[in-house]
Amino acid sequence: MFRTLGGGDLATNRNKPAHPHAVTEMCEQGGRLYAAALRAGRIARAEAEPAPCLMEFALLHPDPDDPNWLRPVPAPVALAQRLNPIEREISERRRMSVELADAFEPFMALSAHATSASDAITVLEGGERINAALNLATAQCQAEVLTVQPSDRYSERSLLRGLERDRPLIERGVRIRTLYQHTARYNPEKLAYVAQLSNGKVEYRTIDELVERLIICDETVAFIPTRDDQQVALELRQPGLVRYLIKVFEFMWDRAVPLSAGAPYETAPDGITNIQHSIAKLLVEGHVDEAIARRLGMNVRTCRAHIAKLASALGSGSRAQLGYLIAQSGILNQDQ
Repeated sequence: MFRTLGGGDLATNRNKPAHPHAVTEMCEQGGRLYAAALRAGRIARAEAEPAPCLMEFALLHPDPDDPNWLRPVPAPVALAQRLNPIEREISERRRMSVELADAFEPFMALSAHATSASDAITVLEGGERINAALNLATAQCQAEVLTVQPSDRYSERSLLRGLERDRPLIERGVRIRTLYQHTARYNPEKLAYVAQLSNGKVEYRTIDELVERLIICDETVAFIPTRDDQQVALELRQPGLVRYLIKVFEFMWDRAVPLSAGAPYETAPDGITNIQHSIAKLLVEGHVDEAIARRLGMNVRTCRAHIAKLASALGSGSRAQLGYLIAQSGILNQDQ
């Protein structure tokens, strides 16, 4: 049977537990044995067996005069052996960066004057890439950020990310205007978030219905999602598109209610709240409960509770009759 220098057979060594770690993460036992070997000038092979990493990293080598002993490689020599390939790689990458810069240099001036549709609209796929683009845009923003944020359950991670992105803007004096749906008034996480950032430069308003997310920085770049899972977004830098989205935002902003004002759900001069008016409009348009809840930023159970109250207020006994009574009542003709 074949045997190793340590005196054990290959099958026995194969069954020994693994001892993996990087050389930059010297294990406690390995560090202690290596220090002892440096002080003594050698260490018994049997004594070094608990730290096979010392042999794997070539910090110990067999004593040519006695196979039962190992000698330590001096620390400066061991360090140089590991630094040399890293320094060679760094030098190679520096050389490559210089060559790349030289290759593209003739085209830099031409690119400064060239614009195209592909430059104006960038597809961002994946949360990491989307957040990187948003972080860059907000870091460069100097005047104003407009945001439309349909209601959902904010995770703690999302709130922390938002705080990290918004606080530097506020410190630079950038104005921030954000639109939420009315349901945000009853979301403790969002209210706590707003309380941390509210000042003269930050304004929050709510409106009954929002279509989709929107972020605009300095009237030059806008971000919109293209999928419901928020994993694909478009970065828009085409001036005409950005101006159009700003007009959409201002249209909604003018019709929204400051978050500091009283809750709009509670104003009901005809016995029907504003949110129930919004639900009535969507019911008459033929939307199902799930679609209504999604568009108004509430869960389906809350939506159905409002529908039940609406039916009770109008004296409806069925869903079909409710649609008829809404149309006959004239509540949709009132100025909301």
